[in-house]
Amino acid sequence: MRASEIRALFAVANRPEVVSLAGGMPFLDGLPLETISETMARLIATKGTSALQYGSGQGHEELRERILDVVRLEGIECHPDDVVVTTGSQQALDLVTRIFIDPGDVVVAEAPSYVGALGVFRSYQAEVVHVPLDEHGLVPEALETTLADLARTGRRVKLLYTVPNFHNPAGVTLSAERRPRVLEIARRYGVLVIEDNPYGLLGFDGQTLPALRSLDDDGVLYLGSFSKTFAPGLRVGWVIAPHAVREKLVLASESAILCPSNASQMAISSYLDTCDWKAQIKQFRELYRERRDAMIGALAEHLPAASWTVPDGGFYTWVRLPPGLDARSMLPRAVTARVAYVPGTAFYADGTGSDHVRLSFCYPTPDRIREGVRRLSGVVNSERELVEIFGTDSELDPDLTDVENPGPDLA
Repeated sequence: MRASEIRALFAVANRPEVVSLAGGMPFLDGLPLETISETMARLIATKGTSALQYGSGQGHEELRERILDVVRLEGIECHPDDVVVTTGSQQALDLVTRIFIDPGDVVVAEAPSYVGALGVFRSYQAEVVHVPLDEHGLVPEALETTLADLARTGRRVKLLYTVPNFHNPAGVTLSAERRPRVLEIARRYGVLVIEDNPYGLLGFDGQTLPALRSLDDDGVLYLGSFSKTFAPGLRVGWVIAPHAVREKLVLASESAILCPSNASQMAISSYLDTCDWKAQIKQFRELYRERRDAMIGALAEHLPAASWTVPDGGFYTWVRLPPGLDARSMLPRAVTARVAYVPGTAFYADGTGSDHVRLSFCYPTPDRIREGVRRLSGVVNSERELVEIFGTDSELDPDLTDVENPGPDLA
């Protein structure tokens, strides 16, 4: 196991004078906190002994029923028994990997891929093989070629890991036309699909694409979370899985944590029952769209020599730096200039991606985003001058894991 580059960065990036375009923290000021406070108080007053007690390893039945209302927005029809509640979708990812992966097994994942997933796969000694993305998401032809090559060499592929909607970190979305094709290829090669979908309801135009799970009940494990559409501090996620897999997930979860927090689950159930959660998601969409526009506009103004994705939802844009620049070696100078980002190397199992950075627009205000990009442009322009004079790698790469007292990994 290795420390996350994002987690190591947060000790510095969380300083108030630094504009952090690094972590994927939701902007929670728009939540109806007074209403939520009253709901929580009423929950403890009326059901406190249940909320503060141990619960089911599979999760609270009422919440599992309400989760069906959420996933139905993306075309998923299933039974509450198909749902396993987890401590955030990160635990769901860990449990799935724990069940399926033996040391040396292969996980196929997009290039780039979510840093938290890569850490989980590495911890269970899986080998990650990347498949490229383009502006329409995972490339089916590249997936088929990769799986065929792996089969010919006798390497055992267990899982395909994908973030199909508003990808972290790339910001792209798997097109509706490609989704059946990806599933057909995975089915033909006997590969289970992990659909990690924390951002699916955060499309800026209100659009939702059919979940991969809605197209294949048996070949897809669907991971969801309330962290992006409500609040990450409650740490509630879920897996929708076929029956045989679900039973193993419950056993694995019970051995790890006994049961997810009853208080958090019942709090979310109460929120879903008493608040207009769909209107709240709509508000988040509008808020993040405004921040996306600020980010893209600032990049166009201050960093025209770079290129970037224009996400239709979610939290991130993926920026290719001008030629010759190394995002990781540039980071200390960026922090000195009071702006933070995540180097692209964090999102590749083999440490490539130094020509990219992930910029997050979800948390800072639009004005702070524009100021952050302005500061970043100054660093980039200085680096370009150094490259012209000295060539690449003008400094040794720093070891980000040496940062003391790292904060939480809010990837």
